Amino acid sequence: MSVPSASARAVRRSKGLRSALSLIVAAAFTGLLAIGSAPAAAAPGGFHLEEATIDDIQSAIRSGQLTSTQLVELYLRRIKAYNGTCVKQPQGILGPIETIPHAGQINALSTLNLRPATRKKWGFDARKARSVTDGRDDDPKMLDALEVAAQQDAYFARTGQLVGPLHGVVMAIKDQYDTFDMRTTAGADAPYANDRPPEDSTFVEHLRAAGAIILAKSNLGEYASATPRSTYGGTFCNPYDTERIPRGSSSGSGSSVGANLVTCAIAEESGSSIRGPASAASSVGIAATEELVSRKGMIQIGINTRVGPICRTVKDAAKVLDVIAGYDPKDELTAFNVGRTPAKPYASYADAKSLAGLRIGVVREYMNKKLFTKEDEQTIDLVGQAAEDLKKLGATVVDPGPEGELFTACIQKLAPQDDNILYTRRYPKVFSFDADGKPVDDHTRLLLDMKMDPSKMPERLTLRDFNQNEAEGQAKYMLNLYLRERGDKNITSNADLIAKATYYDEPNFPTPKRTRENSEKDMQYDMSKRLLRRFSMQQMILQCMAEQKLDALVYPTANLPPTKLGSPAGPPPNARAAVWTFLGAQGFPVITVPAGFTTEVWDWVRDPNAPEIPESAWKNTGGGGGGAARTARDRKIRLVGPTPAVLPVGVDFVGRPFDEPLLFRIASAYEGLTHHRRPPSEFGPVKNEP
Repeated sequence: MSVPSASARAVRRSKGLRSALSLIVAAAFTGLLAIGSAPAAAAPGGFHLEEATIDDIQSAIRSGQLTSTQLVELYLRRIKAYNGTCVKQPQGILGPIETIPHAGQINALSTLNLRPATRKKWGFDARKARSVTDGRDDDPKMLDALEVAAQQDAYFARTGQLVGPLHGVVMAIKDQYDTFDMRTTAGADAPYANDRPPEDSTFVEHLRAAGAIILAKSNLGEYASATPRSTYGGTFCNPYDTERIPRGSSSGSGSSVGANLVTCAIAEESGSSIRGPASAASSVGIAATEELVSRKGMIQIGINTRVGPICRTVKDAAKVLDVIAGYDPKDELTAFNVGRTPAKPYASYADAKSLAGLRIGVVREYMNKKLFTKEDEQTIDLVGQAAEDLKKLGATVVDPGPEGELFTACIQKLAPQDDNILYTRRYPKVFSFDADGKPVDDHTRLLLDMKMDPSKMPERLTLRDFNQNEAEGQAKYMLNLYLRERGDKNITSNADLIAKATYYDEPNFPTPKRTRENSEKDMQYDMSKRLLRRFSMQQMILQCMAEQKLDALVYPTANLPPTKLGSPAGPPPNARAAVWTFLGAQGFPVITVPAGFTTEVWDWVRDPNAPEIPESAWKNTGGGGGGAARTARDRKIRLVGPTPAVLPVGVDFVGRPFDEPLLFRIASAYEGLTHHRRPPSEFGPVKNEP
C-alpha cells in the first residue's frame, strides 16, 4: 500500500474541511439536529469511558456500542460532576482564595460549547456560556458540540463510515486560540463587543474537518502566565491533589485530559506550558518543532510559542499531531516545514517495541542531587530509572554519571564564538563597555583568545546558565497585531485591555494587569537577542549531539513536584528551573511521558522567623511558587517535609528539529514497557458511567 505524502495529506485535509462545512450547513437546514435535547442513555456494551483512547472510541462507534452523541453526553456528565469551583472564594472570583483538600473539583474548563437551552438543561451556569455577548446564540451555522455529534451519527448511520480520522474525539482548546463558535479572551474578563473571533485558528479548522468534536475552551493562566487562575475562569486545581497547582499556563488542558473530562486537548507552550501541565496530570504532551504547526489565530504569538496536543497516550497525541501539522500560508514560520514532514503518519511511529540502534544522552546537568535540594531527589531517581528502562528497550544510553555533565565541555568550546555579543554582555568585567554601550577594548581579539584556549574563559558555563534573552516589544506588538486582525469594535489594543478589562486582586497571585502595563512601556520591537540565542543554542546543541553521536536526550520534565496553590518557591539552587523549559524554547521538539509518582514531597512555607534569603539567590528566575511570581512576602521562607504525597512525575525526550517520528518511537516504547499512567483516584467513574 502506498503512503500519501505530507502535501497530499494537506490537500485532503483542505478538501475534508470544505466537505465538513457543507455537511454542517445541510444538517442545520434539514432539521437533523436537536437543539437543547435532553441527555440520552449511556452507551451500551463493553465500552468504558475512563481512560478511553481514540481507538477505543472509534471501535465502539464502528461496532454500534457507542454514538458520538452518547460520548459527548458521557463527558458532560463528568464535567458536571468534577468541573466546579475547587477553592474557597470568600470575596468572590476576583478576591483571595483558600485551598480545599480533596475538593473533588478542578475547574479545568472555562467555556462549554453548548447552546443556551442545552446548557441550562444540563445545569451549567451562565459563566460557562459559549458567548456572553450573544445571548440568543441561534446562528444555525454555529453548531454546538451535541449538534456536531448528531451530525456525525447521522453520517455514520447513512454511510457506515467515519467522517475523518478524529471522528468522535472530544476535545478542549486552550482559550488562547480562536474558535469562531466560542468566546476567546485568553482567560481575560474583557468587554469585547463580540467575544467570539471571526474565524477559527487554522489548526482548529483542521481538527473539525478531521471529525474532532470541540466541547470546551480550557482554563489557563491569564494571557499564558504561569499563575494558576484567570480573571474570567477563576482558580484551577490539580486532580491528583486539589491543594496544588496543575502547572501552567495550559493548566485546564492538562487537567481536563488527566481527569478524563475530554479525550485530548490542545495546549500552547512558550516555555513549558504543554509539558508542564501534561506531566502534572500523568499525561502525554508534545511540544513539537515550532515551525510544524500553524499559530494563526493565537492571542499573543511569540518566536518560541508552540501548539501541541495533550492526550493520555503517546499514540493519541501522534494522531492529533497528524491532523494539525503542516504548512499554513497564514503563518510564515510554517514554511520551514515544507519538505521536512514524514511521508508516513506520525501515529505509525507510535507502536515501537525496541529502541535498538539508538543513542540517548542523559542530561545530568538537570539531575545532580548535590546541586539541588531535597525537593528534587525523588524525581531524579524516577527519571534515572527511566534511563535504565531505555537500556532494557535496547538503546545505548550515554550517561555521564550522577554528578557528571553531558554537554559542558562541548559548550565551553563553542559559546564564545556562537553566542558572541550575548557572551560579551554576560561578563562586563572582562569585556568593557563605555557609557553608550560601545566596546572599550578589542572584544573580537578576546573572543578569539577564548576560542583558541577555553581555559581563558571567565567561568565554566553549563546548560543551566543560559536563559531566553529578552524579546523587547514582542508581547505588545503581537497582541496588538492579533487585536487589529480580529477587528473588535471595543477592544482594539493592549492599551484598551489595560483601561477596560477587569482583573483579579490577590496578594499571592500578582495581577495580570501588571504584565499588560509592562508590555505597554516597550517603544520598539527588537528580537535580535532572542533570535541570536535561539540560533546559537541550536548550533551548539546540535554540534554537541553530533560529537557524541546522540539521537535524542532524556531528562525530567520538572524536578519539583507541583507546589501548593499560592505557596512560595525557594530560590533555585545552581540555576535549577522548576520546569525545564530551555531546550524546547530554542526550537527542539520535546515530548513528556508519565515516569511514575512521588511518595513524598518537600514544600516551602512562609515564616517570619526564617532567615532572610538574599536577593542574589534568585538569579535568573522570578522565583515563583504556587504557579505565581515571587512576592515581597517570600523573602523569609523555609523548606518543610517530607510530607506523604502521590504526585505525577514526567520524563522528557528531546530530539532534533522535525524529529518527531523518532520521539514518538522512543516515547511509545517507553510507555509500552512501563505503563506509569494512572488516573486520579478521586475523579473516578460517575454514577452509571460505562
